[in-house]
This record gives sequence, C-alpha cells and structure tokens, in this order.
Amino acid sequence: MALTKNPKLALIPSGYKASKVYSVLPSDGVGDFDFSRSGQATRVNKDGLIETVDSNVPRLNYPMIDGVVSGCPSLLLEPQRTNIVEYSEDVTQWNDLSCTVSLTTDSTSPSGQSSVYKVNDNANDAQHRVDVRPSVTSGTEYTFSVFVKKPSDSDIDFAYLLFASKFSTTRFYFNIAEGTSLDTGGTIIDYGNGWYRLSASATANSSGNGTFGVNLTDAYGNNTYSGTGNGSMYFWGGQVEPNSSYPTSYIPTNGGTVTRSAETCNGAGDAITFNDSEGVLYAEISALADDGTSRRISLSHANADTDNRVTIEVDETARRIKAFMSSGGTTVGSLTAIVDSQTHNNKVALIYKENTFNIYVNGFLLDTNPSIASLPIGLSRLQFEGANGSNPFYGKAKQIQYFDSALNDSDLETLTSWTSFNEMATSQLYTIE
Repeated sequence: MALTKNPKLALIPSGYKASKVYSVLPSDGVGDFDFSRSGQATRVNKDGLIETVDSNVPRLNYPMIDGVVSGCPSLLLEPQRTNIVEYSEDVTQWNDLSCTVSLTTDSTSPSGQSSVYKVNDNANDAQHRVDVRPSVTSGTEYTFSVFVKKPSDSDIDFAYLLFASKFSTTRFYFNIAEGTSLDTGGTIIDYGNGWYRLSASATANSSGNGTFGVNLTDAYGNNTYSGTGNGSMYFWGGQVEPNSSYPTSYIPTNGGTVTRSAETCNGAGDAITFNDSEGVLYAEISALADDGTSRRISLSHANADTDNRVTIEVDETARRIKAFMSSGGTTVGSLTAIVDSQTHNNKVALIYKENTFNIYVNGFLLDTNPSIASLPIGLSRLQFEGANGSNPFYGKAKQIQYFDSALNDSDLETLTSWTSFNEMATSQLYTIE
C-alpha cells in the first residue's frame, strides 16, 4: 500500500563518494550526509566478498544470509577498533603446535584471493593448533575472531577458539561441517563458499602475553586427540580486538597492528527541510551488538545541544528502543519499545505534533504520549549521533526518512511493516529452507 505523503528527506544507501553519503531526497543535495573515517576499512560487497575501501569512503555493506548476499546494502558505521594480530592472513607467522601450516591454492579466501593457508594435524595425541600471543592487559575484554573452512578431504569436523595464558583457560567449540556454534558465547557467521567466521570474547585476568588459539579437534569437548595427518582446516583473517565484547568488520594486518578509526555521518538537511510543529522521523536500523551502550539518531537544533531535539535511541538495555523529544531544554516526551533483538533489522517511526508523540516499530504502535505541552524549535540538522555529538550511532542503516508533516495511523503502520515474508525473514535473520 502506497503512503499518502512523500518524505522530504530520504536516505536509501546507494550513492556515495569520499566524505559524502547521498540522499535520494531532496534532489538539490541539502539532504546529503557528511561522512568521515580516517584510514581504510572493509565491507562485504555485492558479490559477497570482503573488500577494502579507502579513507573517508562510506561503506555500503551487503547482508549475508546463509552465506548468500540477500537484499540491499546498509550504511555500516563502526567505532574505533584495533587488530593486534600482526599477521592476520599469513598463518606461517603464527605459532603452531602438533600441526603443519602450508599455503595452498585449493580454495579462495573470503576476499577472493587465490590462495589461503591450510593447517594439518600430525600423528601426535595432543592439541593441534595455531595461535597468536600478543600482549594483553589485566581486566580488559578481548574479542577473538578468525575465518575457517573445512576442506573436502578433512576427516575432522570440529574446531575451537582457545583463550589461555593470561586468561582463565576457556574454549568455544564449533562444528565447522554444519556451521554451528556449540557453546554459549561463541558466534559463527556464514560467509559463503564454506567459510565461517568464528568469534568469542574473554577478559584477561593478568597482564603479559596472552594466547589466542584456533584448535582442530575430532569431537565436541575434546581439547586433545590423536591426529592422522588428514585432519585439516583452511584459515584466514585472524583478529583480536581489545576493549571489545563483539567482533567488528575485518581489519587486515601485515607486520603490525592496525587501527580502524571511528566513523561519523552527520549534517543532513537545514531549517527549511524540517518542520518544528509536526513531522515523522523514520529509521530502518540494526545495532552491531546488544553491548550495553546507547546509540542515537537525532534531529536537532543547529547549536549542537539537547534543548530542542527528536531522537531515536537504541538503548543500553537489551531489546529496548527509546525515543525522546525536548523543547527549550525540557524533555517533553519519552517513549519505550521492546523488540526481539536490537541486532535485528527494526523499522522505527516517531510521529510528533501537538498532543502527539508516538513510536511505531515493525508495523505496531508500541508507545504513546498524548500530553505534549510544547514542541522543539529550530530543527535544522539530522545526524547519526546525539544532538550534542554524544552517543554516536554504530550499526547498520538501511533507510532514513523524514516527513515534514504528520502521517496517519495507516501510513505509519505501512511505513514500518514488512513488505513481504521474505523481507521479514531476512531482516530478522531467519534461515529460509
């Protein structure tokens, strides 16, 4: 069903150049966003391959469902992160235990390279692993991730991520043949062509050189086994991120640590674009993780303060999306919506006008405030952060729209509803069989 009104501003990530993300509306460029990131970063392109983009180039990241690109890209915005694995792809630079490491052209990498490293067990009854041992700091949380693929001739199906040395020894098991995580806290993502990204997080309990290992094994729960020489896995893209509870996009290294800078995307619109007395702010978004932080998208006054604003917030509390409206320095409206997951794609719309402040999510009206005493003034910019620059939005945005007049209930339900079963399934990360 078509809406009865068209948006005044619409970002559907498709057009971009260095330092700029283009909005579809308005056509004169007023609705374009200013983008910034110092240094390179990676994304998943339309072919499902990991590719590197240059400094200040926005990342239009394509979603992967069951290893296949599914749907349109999202604008990916991430915080600063560092990969302290100094050789992320050259596994011969890692430590090895009861195994051999060799370069092979039997498989292409997740980035499309024609060769990868293969790790084979030997005949010892032992741990069979490769590991990295960077310096860690007591009390700091680290996220370890690596891409793994089972060769067709391998006689083992399992691998586990190991945290040891400066950690309480912890193992996270995975069935690589079936693409499943077998322990709480371990995550596995299908990158296609048999490749899976494994990840887990742990906190160091002392300082020094920690051990981050990827172990081959013949069964769940076995940390040692008798090798045959035919147990093998391909490895690529090792990453250890300090001060992290979840993995971010791949950060390539080759002889030293590499830091990917935080990204900003702000400054769309002007005072003519936005209407102080009524309007609708719509965002189709997903968070990177339920990580206990608050992330905001704000329509605000040009003075970069919170006195006059309309804000969508992915809340610090898991499964909660909130909304705020301020006028003259006073919060005049606050709304709360509960969703299945902040990391799923959620369609969120806020409507504001006299005596109305409502939030719709995924086709449903979830909270209302009919007692709005006053409305914001001087609304003139839209940004992926709080009104005063705090709480930057880190996540994925498939759409941002702004309507300069209020929509009716039917329009708001249509705007936030799924257009098909397939869209709902892929947005909520369901497996379709």
